[in-house]
Amino acid sequence: MADQQTGPLLRLYLAATQFLGVRAWKHIESRRKRGKEHPERWREKGADQMAPRPAGPLIWMHAVGLGEVLALRGLIEAMAEARPDLHFLVTSSARASGEVFDRNRPPRTIHQYLPLDVPVFRKRFLDHWRPDLAVWAEQDLWPGFVVETGRRGIPLAMINARMNARAFASRRKVGSLYADLYRRFAFVAAQDATTADHLRALAPGLEVAVTGSLKAACAPLADSPERPELETRLAGRRPWCAASTHAEDERIALAVQARRISADPASLLILAPRLPARAREIALDCEAHGLTYAFRSEGQLPAPGTAVWIADSFGEMGLWYRLCPVSLIGGSFGPVQGHNPWEAVRLGSAVLHGPNTANFAADYAQLESAGGTQLVTDAAALDAALDAPDLRDIAARASALQESAAGGIITLRDRLLDLMPR
Repeated sequence: MADQQTGPLLRLYLAATQFLGVRAWKHIESRRKRGKEHPERWREKGADQMAPRPAGPLIWMHAVGLGEVLALRGLIEAMAEARPDLHFLVTSSARASGEVFDRNRPPRTIHQYLPLDVPVFRKRFLDHWRPDLAVWAEQDLWPGFVVETGRRGIPLAMINARMNARAFASRRKVGSLYADLYRRFAFVAAQDATTADHLRALAPGLEVAVTGSLKAACAPLADSPERPELETRLAGRRPWCAASTHAEDERIALAVQARRISADPASLLILAPRLPARAREIALDCEAHGLTYAFRSEGQLPAPGTAVWIADSFGEMGLWYRLCPVSLIGGSFGPVQGHNPWEAVRLGSAVLHGPNTANFAADYAQLESAGGTQLVTDAAALDAALDAPDLRDIAARASALQESAAGGIITLRDRLLDLMPR
């Protein structure tokens, strides 16, 4: 099993996974019973009941979660345009990522859940799909899959890599394992110079290109056939969105909406929590602020006096951004450290955000330097920003920045296609 690129830690990992087949199935079944796996597609986690492989060349791309998976769409569309013969397999781990991606899936693209990193599952998966190129996004590497893919002569690429100081310190503790993995990749691209430096420190001599964030070149999120009807229903209202929120963001947003609705009954907050299952908790917070509300998941529509529409549904952010000319991006008032601003930018919604954006530091720095976003530090600042006369200008500057960032996709596309077998 060992080779020149397989040091002691990686050999230990590979040996430890040899005997996990039965236990892995029990783990998957346990997660299914707790609602953590897709009720119909959970067997994909064991490389079972997979979709048919399309004929012709196939590119396999993996990203762990919802935001990372959605960020792949712009690259897939660019590659598909350049090579009409290509098909794409996108894998992810989180249940919600598959459900939402299916609503936003590019042409000639299949989604599957990545099996656990167990030898029998790896073999079954790779035997079935036989990819011509394997692309791993960000930092969710499964060592066994990386090793086995490389052994089969399938080119490996890592793109959109992001590693802050905390993640680097964690990986440095097992640096030789990561060095063994990174050196198996024919092409490595980082979002920023800091990440590139961290990757080179873990694997000296590693060549790393800095290509920016894929999220900046994201394809627009799917629209909804309901939008024309909702636009008619909301005529005369002044909707604004609080997107991908957590409790800390909601405290600010609801306090602001309580002020606004008392001064202007036309105000409507569309609140889309990061975890829709928190809808009842949010409803209690609305009641504490004296705010009326409606649940999207129950088919309720906002009445003329409704203050908050709780958008407790998956896969509809494209609808909310199109309905709202301004959006507060969540995760930025608490320890989460921010969520992706580019999806709102792509649909013309002006972006506001709180002070905590370390997860997207480079993205927000780009937007702020171009005057394409507005920092709000508290409820009073958010209330004022929602009435700012230059919101359209903020949105336009952000859109212009995104258009220029999207050009980097072509360079990345060409580098990846060069790895394909001739």
